[in-house]
Amino acid sequence: MTNERSAEQVTYAQAGVDIEEGARAVDAIKKTVHSTYRPEVVGDIGGFGGLFSIAAAKDMEDPILVSGTDGVGTKLKIAQLIGKHDTVGIDLVAMCANDILATGAEPLFFLDYIAVGKLDADAVAEVVGGIGEGCRQAGCALIGGEMAEHPGVMDPDDYDLSGFCVGVVDRPKMLDPEQVREGDVLVGLASSGLHSNGYSLARKVCLEGKTREEVMEPVAELGGLGVAEALLAPTRIYVKPVKSVMGECPGAVRALAHITGGGITENLNRALNDGVDAVVEVGTWPVPPIARYTCEAANLSEPEALKTFNMGLGLVLIVDPSRVSEVRAAAEAAGEETFVVGRIEAGTGVVRYENEGTLL
Repeated sequence: MTNERSAEQVTYAQAGVDIEEGARAVDAIKKTVHSTYRPEVVGDIGGFGGLFSIAAAKDMEDPILVSGTDGVGTKLKIAQLIGKHDTVGIDLVAMCANDILATGAEPLFFLDYIAVGKLDADAVAEVVGGIGEGCRQAGCALIGGEMAEHPGVMDPDDYDLSGFCVGVVDRPKMLDPEQVREGDVLVGLASSGLHSNGYSLARKVCLEGKTREEVMEPVAELGGLGVAEALLAPTRIYVKPVKSVMGECPGAVRALAHITGGGITENLNRALNDGVDAVVEVGTWPVPPIARYTCEAANLSEPEALKTFNMGLGLVLIVDPSRVSEVRAAAEAAGEETFVVGRIEAGTGVVRYENEGTLL
């Protein structure tokens, strides 16, 4: 059998990949990228690898690199539905930076991966603008990334995001579940909404079958926001306030949990050792309107809600009981709303609840 070739040239652009638009996209994001740079950044975007000096670690006793990777998930579908793309990049950075913060690490640099069906330089610049804002909030530098066009694999208007963050912590100052002990206190930091988890359920019960106009219509229970706008509220980035607390109150925070997929039930236990339980006192913090609205739309039971959404707690600090007031004052001075939401008791490393039935 012979392989007959066409006499007509078929270019990469004709196959659906526009290299020139890719170059325009890189030019469009340069200002955003440069706005995130720290003194340790070496070179500029456009090389084969991002360069970052680790000279600052030389003053640490035992520097440990900490890395995290994540995405935004199906929250992106809401952005695509209403054509608002400037905040999902904040979510992307938040999911990675808040995770590595759980060790006490300072995020140093971030890389992103953007997959699109059809590359549009202006749309990519809007998304990267959000990533840049997230990096500025987290104090890390955006030193590189990748834009990949996937014609024939993704719809032209579709895109997906993932990211990768690297930070550093000095081992003697590292937060560690092994430090958690009976009598410690749980201090919760308020979330800004659902953050970036549980959106497959939220979309199903809040948006499915509705038009763009319907999901943009103001809802009284949401303070006049439309459902889509309330769902798109960006994830809070806790790096700077928590690092401030750790600096002002050294040794007061034993461990912390970033409340993501799996809710309080399946994340707070990750900050425990095998000899203790976390006892969460339900009803000691307010539930965001969008969380209550979504749970009611899904007819969720309280236990199911607590293992699906953050329910108003984006981060939980496990604190030395003698220093709770000190930690709360430092966190609130840094702009965070805090709540005493429970305590640590002897146990087997699980999360238990008191006052059940008072959350929803």
